[in-house]
Amino acid sequence: MTAQKFVLQLSVHEERIRKKVWATVSKFSGVTSIAMDDKTGKMTVVGEVDVPIIVKKLRKICNAELVTVEVVKPPEEKPTPAKPAQIVAFSYPYQYQYSYANSYYQP
Repeated sequence: MTAQKFVLQLSVHEERIRKKVWATVSKFSGVTSIAMDDKTGKMTVVGEVDVPIIVKKLRKICNAELVTVEVVKPPEEKPTPAKPAQIVAFSYPYQYQYSYANSYYQP
């Protein structure tokens, strides 16, 4: 399944309903980002999810309509040129001498 960007028109009039909508959408696995415009009531969701299932769940909470669905293309990665490996030599200013701590206990 490819990533999709879809816009939903929601009728959210209360903060309580808005929080329920956010919680419901964020519980779906595959959702990568959620954005909501409070003035227009449009929610934009991006991810690899099944759109009709999300709309069905949201219709139980508030009035929800699907506005647009777009396929999101992954950004093309430019191959970076390989850098030659560099040899790093560590020099320690202090030499560590292995010695065991002698502890004598009184019997």
